[in-house]
Amino acid sequence: MNQIVSRNAWMEARRALLAKEKEMTHMRDRVNAERMALPWVKVEENYVFDSGNGKKTLSQLFDGRSQLIVYHFMLGPDWEAGCPGCSFLADHLDGSLPHLNNHDVTLVVAARAPLAKIDAYKKRMGWHFPWVSSAGSSFNFDYHVSFSKEDLAKDKVMYNYEAIDSSQGHDELPGLSVFYKDEAGNVFHTYSSYGRGLEELIGTLMILDRAPKGRNEDKTMDFVRRHDEYGTKSQAHIH
Repeated sequence: MNQIVSRNAWMEARRALLAKEKEMTHMRDRVNAERMALPWVKVEENYVFDSGNGKKTLSQLFDGRSQLIVYHFMLGPDWEAGCPGCSFLADHLDGSLPHLNNHDVTLVVAARAPLAKIDAYKKRMGWHFPWVSSAGSSFNFDYHVSFSKEDLAKDKVMYNYEAIDSSQGHDELPGLSVFYKDEAGNVFHTYSSYGRGLEELIGTLMILDRAPKGRNEDKTMDFVRRHDEYGTKSQAHIH
């Protein structure tokens, strides 16, 4: 139970917190500016994906826009269902599509599972965003979100720009990669983010951070289930 105080004392504490919130907002603005100033790398590989409209290259995924954001979804070739954490994030994507598209940004989800498995899971979850299969290409491996048995047999694998113990890894991990296409059709890799760097895409977490109990978790997102797997209200996550 938090301390109970007078309205005036609460206002004093709230103003002190507001100063820190403003500091965090200004820091985010500075980080965003540095993110936009990052150098780019030209993509030379000819990646091909399976889509509901046939084979598509990375360039074709832009769908007539100059900016492409690819969410690397954890759904491996042999998985029976998508990762609950990735599914939690994906629940927030459909509503953003008209806004992103109007802002010259195409958002696509990619996974290594075959298209039939992707389509079945997408239908189960009721999603509508574009989703392609990267099976048969090195795309996921090149962007460090998928790992072969040989990779995992080593002591270390590269994830989130550092070597981590392979025992901490899985064959699939989450990530986000961003690309730009110029008027000549050249494609450039501009940004990738992994791990907790993806949290700001999950609006539910941002709302929970403002609730009295916050995220109410013992470890990161341990309360998350696929949205069709939650129990009744009486079974809700309570500490």
